[in-house]
Amino acid sequence: MRLRRFAAVPALAALVAATVTPVAAADAAGNPATVAEADGGGNPAARLAEAIRQAVVAQDFKDVIDLTPPEPGLAARSAEPVEKYDGYPAQRTARLAAAAGKPLHQTPNLDVAVIELDDAGRPRALADVLLSPQYPQGVVVPVDRRTLSTDQVRYRWWDDTEWDVNGGRGTRDVLAGRENAPIDFSSPYPASVLKLMVGFGVLRLVDQGRVALDGDYAYEPTVPRPACGGKQTKTVRQFFDEMITKSQNESTCALIKMIHDLKAMDELNESFARLGMPTLMITGTLPENGGRWIGSNMSGIDTAKLLLLVNGGPGVLWRTADGKAVTREALSRSSRAFFLKTLGDQGHNEMLSTTNWCGRDYPAQGIPQVTPKRWVQPDGTVTVGDAVYGQDVRPCDARAEVTYAHKNGWVDTTGSDAGIVKSLRGKDKRNYIVVVFGNLGTDYVDPHRPADQPGLFPVLYTEKYAKLGKAIDGIMTGRR
Repeated sequence: MRLRRFAAVPALAALVAATVTPVAAADAAGNPATVAEADGGGNPAARLAEAIRQAVVAQDFKDVIDLTPPEPGLAARSAEPVEKYDGYPAQRTARLAAAAGKPLHQTPNLDVAVIELDDAGRPRALADVLLSPQYPQGVVVPVDRRTLSTDQVRYRWWDDTEWDVNGGRGTRDVLAGRENAPIDFSSPYPASVLKLMVGFGVLRLVDQGRVALDGDYAYEPTVPRPACGGKQTKTVRQFFDEMITKSQNESTCALIKMIHDLKAMDELNESFARLGMPTLMITGTLPENGGRWIGSNMSGIDTAKLLLLVNGGPGVLWRTADGKAVTREALSRSSRAFFLKTLGDQGHNEMLSTTNWCGRDYPAQGIPQVTPKRWVQPDGTVTVGDAVYGQDVRPCDARAEVTYAHKNGWVDTTGSDAGIVKSLRGKDKRNYIVVVFGNLGTDYVDPHRPADQPGLFPVLYTEKYAKLGKAIDGIMTGRR
């Protein structure tokens, strides 16, 4: 039986035949230019959105196998929230070997956002596409060109049981005042991509002089939590690096507890809202140990905007609903540089990009990124902490076309990846941000998936994510 998560919210609004409102190139002062509304396909941003929608639908998810299909008579609402930590891969492999599974009984939920950037890192176009049982052919989200936001989606908290037995519909609103929004969508739990929010919060504290990046933090949980580990003292820089590059949960708990120690968690959530990213939130975490992350939510649009800030283009990147200009100065130059470096050193390149699996027939190749050299062993294989991939990545690195500074995440019912793609010198030009949140996590596999090799890190996702990543990269290459 699947682990069950937060209850989330009901009722489905009518499907709208919407097209994205385009984001134009910035003017000479760096301010987003005002452009006409989407005109049924003649506008570049509308064409981007339609191309992304077609790429999402083309993955044809109906043949994915659900290893823990819904049980007959399962209640439509979870009784208690259950933690969603990344499990140990060996446990997942054992479950996979014992499971028969059934074909996916309905369309999965996906939130796919892409921001096309100009050479300076300013937004040229934003597209967001949602897929769900209500929108099996995908729906393009209308996006305001000045705020890079939408008020046309009623976002719901994710709940596994509700997705299984309530037609994918949630019952708890993420944002107040969206009851009449024409699109109704349950946002997949972000899993370890939530560490982007934690990282932003830590670096804001560094910029304010309340935390020293190279100072020690003594993590001393007052209430032990197994997933968070025990006492440890490291520099904030080391905790941050481990959280992003290795997705180390113990380091994440330490940094969340540090934010709580400084009474800064509410302040962090308020800063997301003030900056025009209201769906980004970390709620319900435990001050005594930094655990219990299930109260985290991220939409594709707002996650892409957060990465836009980290990437740091000049001028006004967007404006808030009350007209306030948002610029890269939301983080200092040094904090942005550090954040980008850690994202660029990501060790787990295995979802939208699959370079860690170079040379294998499965999974398919994703975004053609170069592997961060930090993790490549003398024989060309990749080892990240205890995760041994066992494939020589040098042939793929020789053919690589882009860098991919990203953070991915997985649990049983989440597959997520969000990052910044930039072309390597001499390769076809592209510069974009991509975010994918889906509910197809480790409980969902491809019918042709080969057995995991003993002693090696298992393939955690359906390869359809990698195929989608490759398709999006092809779209962005063609646009340049």
